[in-house]
Amino acid sequence: MTCPVRQLTEDLIRRPSVTPEDAGCLAIIGSRLEALGFTLERMDQDGVSNLWAFWGESGPLLCFAGHTDVVPTGERSAWSSDPFEPTETANGYLRGRGAADMKSSLAAMVVATEEFLRKHSEPTGRIGFLLTSDEEGPATAGTVAVINTLIARQTDSGIPAIDYCVIGEPSSKDRLGDVVRVGRRGSLNAHITIHGTQGHVAYPELVKNPIHLSAQLIDALIATDWDGEPNAYFPPTSFQVSNIKAGTGATNVVPGTASVQANWRFSTSTTASEIQTRTEGLLQSLGIHADIDWNLSGEPFLTQEGALTEATQRVIHAQTGLETELSTGGGTSDGRFIARLGCELVELGPVNRSIHKIDEEVCIADLPRLRDLYLGLLESLIGQT
Repeated sequence: MTCPVRQLTEDLIRRPSVTPEDAGCLAIIGSRLEALGFTLERMDQDGVSNLWAFWGESGPLLCFAGHTDVVPTGERSAWSSDPFEPTETANGYLRGRGAADMKSSLAAMVVATEEFLRKHSEPTGRIGFLLTSDEEGPATAGTVAVINTLIARQTDSGIPAIDYCVIGEPSSKDRLGDVVRVGRRGSLNAHITIHGTQGHVAYPELVKNPIHLSAQLIDALIATDWDGEPNAYFPPTSFQVSNIKAGTGATNVVPGTASVQANWRFSTSTTASEIQTRTEGLLQSLGIHADIDWNLSGEPFLTQEGALTEATQRVIHAQTGLETELSTGGGTSDGRFIARLGCELVELGPVNRSIHKIDEEVCIADLPRLRDLYLGLLESLIGQT
């Protein structure tokens, strides 16, 4: 018998939902949820497809969250098979764009919910789905738009919109369930334009070289301890320069400006505003005249150990024998928006070895196992007493 998680995963992979396109994925999922009695609410915005679906009238709400959009395929001729035609490999993997990130998670969530509601006619809580087609792109009209609406409703009613949230991001490293994300670092970007004085290289007394100034600034930023105290949950805040641009193209001209693009991945030990203030203070102390365009793409968040993390560790150990690692590593995710609701949140999904790569794939044997993990969380958190 064909695995129902695999069937739905394949149906979703066949939809070329390159961000911000949904390509009909939400319609497929929505029809399955509607058949279970879910109330569906589309919150599309600016060409982005968003779905908020909920079931039940009372009790804590466990929300499954994720995205239907995928990153571009890259050079399609480099793939071993059509990236939008799911293909079984000789070593037992299902290949296709979105196989691991994160259409298999979405399929496992839907099938787990179907099985749970067939078994539990009167569970002790509610179930939600928060899905978007704008996670891999700018992420400005997707989950964040839905959360803004839910925050307003939560404020008006006084009732938590979401109590527990499980995001299907591919969190696992080597084996399904070996790593679960319970937080993410914040991400702050800066485009720094350093102003100097242009002139001939042979007359250093008449120029002020912005490239040299940028080197001084970068050295000072690298040497800065941004956190002060060690953080038990996060690695130290990191500073990285991603781009430097300067010069007129001539070898005998000192340019008038230099441009530096940098990023901070920061923990809960500091804030974006503190990083900005300290950076501007360094510029002043070095006597460097510069303009900075700041962009905060995500605040850090952390779910303290509680009912959700305890249930997640317990279910994973019972089903796999693994002692899962509670991690805050990796990049950003839509969890940074959902955490604003004050809910407990974890990210649990398949092995991330191939995500965003040519020949992205997911282990076929892990598909029913992932369903069972999600089903176990439903049973633990809102199953019948």
